[in-house]
Amino acid sequence: MTKPQLSEKVRELIQKSRIVSFDTWHDTHSAEAIAYFRAADDAGRYLTDDDLQHIQQLAPTAEFIPVSQLLRDRVTEIVDDARADVLNTFPNINQPGGGLYPADRADACWRDFWHFLRCITYGIAGQRIDYTSPAGLHYMNLLYQELQVPLDAMIVGLEGLKAASLKRSPPEHQASLAPYFDHVIERLKQFHGFTGKPHPQGDEVVD
Repeated sequence: MTKPQLSEKVRELIQKSRIVSFDTWHDTHSAEAIAYFRAADDAGRYLTDDDLQHIQQLAPTAEFIPVSQLLRDRVTEIVDDARADVLNTFPNINQPGGGLYPADRADACWRDFWHFLRCITYGIAGQRIDYTSPAGLHYMNLLYQELQVPLDAMIVGLEGLKAASLKRSPPEHQASLAPYFDHVIERLKQFHGFTGKPHPQGDEVVD
């Protein structure tokens, strides 16, 4: 089956929905260090071991770099846990009439979780909670509205990413790591369409 073509408006919003920004990091990171973060974000990839080694040499604080490596290496199982949380909370969401039906909508959701964790690991590696772009988040909000993304399910998934990541992190760091996840969760809760209300089974239909 041929996937529906994205409209010009959606393609434009996707290009503008880059939610990461390092513009406020110059007080703690050199331009050279920030360049490694920017290059990874431009390529839509996680920081490599080589990137992290250079950042560790250049940045004044790099305590959480091993955690960012751990989360990167275990991203598949972390996203699997988040997906399970969404499907347990919204059992019919990927069935006909649900907000993540057909399959390409569900696949896009799980892919977004992969990228959200990617962005969070940048913040963790840099030990900067201010890793998001207000403009990028604004356009992501518009994109999610245009695509009728089930926002309550996305928030459940992000909470799942947080829980799955923290349980795999060293216990002594878990409290310090939580704010990096809360930062993006709280910003998505400000998006149009978030209700924060529990959904009964079968109530995931997108109008």
